Amino acid sequence: MTIIPEGYQAALSLYETQRAIGLIKNVFQVKLSAALHLKRVTAPLFVDPATGLNDDLNGVERPVSFDVPAVGKDAQVVHSLAKWKRLALHDYEFFVGNGLVTDMNAIRRDEELDNLHSIYVDQWDWEKVIDQNMRSEPYLQETVRRIVSAICGTLDELKWQFSNLETELCREVTFVTAQELEDRWPELTPKERENAVVREHKTVFIEKIGGKLKSGARHDGRAPDYDDWSLNGDLLFWHDVLGLAMEISSMGIRVDAETLDRQLAEAGCEERRNLPFHRMLLEGELPLTIGGGIGQSRLCMLLLGKAHIGEVQASMWDKETRRVCRENQIVLL
Repeated sequence: MTIIPEGYQAALSLYETQRAIGLIKNVFQVKLSAALHLKRVTAPLFVDPATGLNDDLNGVERPVSFDVPAVGKDAQVVHSLAKWKRLALHDYEFFVGNGLVTDMNAIRRDEELDNLHSIYVDQWDWEKVIDQNMRSEPYLQETVRRIVSAICGTLDELKWQFSNLETELCREVTFVTAQELEDRWPELTPKERENAVVREHKTVFIEKIGGKLKSGARHDGRAPDYDDWSLNGDLLFWHDVLGLAMEISSMGIRVDAETLDRQLAEAGCEERRNLPFHRMLLEGELPLTIGGGIGQSRLCMLLLGKAHIGEVQASMWDKETRRVCRENQIVLL
């Protein structure tokens, strides 16, 4: 369902919006790369499903598949690049403390469309080599703070160029676990808990997502073969225009062999052990890493104070969404 904020009017014209999107994408990538010691690489739009490199996200989304007659195989459009990035770090021989960043473009055909969700996904996907000592909550939290600093620094440059923007972000990150949210608000849904805590603290990183909570439910689904469910989380900011929590990044320290073994068993995905990527990981051939994705359109929407993601990216929308937006002077690209 499309939300129309009362009295909403875009701060920038259509032309100014395009200029601002270009600035955000250029400036933020530079700041992120400097903060996390990343180098830009080229990434695939589609992969061979037999490799096990595509991501299952929450475990239910269907990838877009097509045949490639020239090579006699099927291909899948990526959902994200979490596993591909780890293999690339191995192939390119990156060393501890350094990593890669890439433009990831994907199609998520089963996405439920609303102000924040589109079937087209564009994000900065990054991954960094770490050592065993870095597989810790303090290192995860310091990485989150660096990302938030890069986001806020990008907003500073944006507002210098576009002085009529009124976006304000909290630079101090509040860290809380999914279990702590359930303990505090057991009567609320996970999404309602997110809105409650981000309304209160403005910039929040929710940790430990994927495993079962005390109630037996999960805060949110996570595939068992990339994030370590005890060392991951979602970064959310308060979106003033829509009056809700907006997830900007899902990230985490990745599974090692022991964690992968345990999470595959817990998720009932034992058959994945035989896929090439999973065999390499279980045999200790892949580097230890931390990584995540940062939504490009989401970040543009947040920094520009837009009410609908269709104002900052070109996608497909149903007739009702287009009608409601048109009647309220919201221009979908």
